Parts: sequence; structure tokens; C-alpha cells
Amino acid sequence: MPHPPSDGPRLLRFATAAVDVHHHTSLPDQLPASRVELDALHAHCIALFRLVDTHTATTRPHQPAEADQLHAARIRLWQTADALHAAYHRAPRADGREPTREACALRLPEGAPDLAICQRHTLASARMRRISTPAELRGTPASSSRA
Repeated sequence: MPHPPSDGPRLLRFATAAVDVHHHTSLPDQLPASRVELDALHAHCIALFRLVDTHTATTRPHQPAEADQLHAARIRLWQTADALHAAYHRAPRADGREPTREACALRLPEGAPDLAICQRHTLASARMRRISTPAELRGTPASSSRA
């Protein structure tokens, strides 16, 4: 039985257009990304990670080779989210204070509302540990038959 048409592709096109408009109209010239911007990018990346994660799981039973490629994309999205999370914790705070090297090394949560990015990241981290190998997370995604 064929699936009914979905608004998914149309919604993704709107989301892509919104990111593109933001890129071309909302970014100030020559200013580094703020923590607010990094948090929003992280949220966007994690949402995309979850979407690709769902597509990987639903594709695997029907098209294993395609699912392997989706799995590799899912890992790269995770690596991007991980780098955005690290950048967030190294960016200056709203009050202008620079994070200390020790606080960055310890990855200490900074409390609400800054903790939201850490909570989002922790949930995605748990999922990644269940669906990938340590070698894949280090940047060498390989073909597998994982979910």
C-alpha cells in the first residue's frame, strides 16, 4: 500500500529557506557567532540528526545500502553537533566574561538557561552511543548494519 503524500519535503524546503535567509540577512559583518547563535545552530543540527536517525532506521529493512549512507550522514551530523556544543562552551558569555580553560576542559554545565544546550546534547549523545561504534564517532564511519 503506497504511503499518502507527506508535507515533510515541503516543510524541509521551508526550513532550508529559513536558514538561507538567516545566513544572508541576519548575520552582522565580521562579528563572531554568539552563544545564542551557537545554541540555535546546535538545536537545528540536533533536529536534523534526529530526522536522519529516523530515516536511517526506517530505510534499513528495505534498502540496507542506502541506510548505510544515511548512517554515515547521521554520524557526521553528530560530529557537527559535538563541535557546535564545544564552540558554545568556549564562546564569551553574555556578560562578556571569557570561559576559563579549566571550565572548558571540565565541560561544566553553566546553569539555566545555558544548561538547555547540554541537556539536548546529552540526550543525543546517549543515542549515538547506542547506534555507533567508537571508531565511527572518531571520524571513520564504516558500513554497518546498525539500526
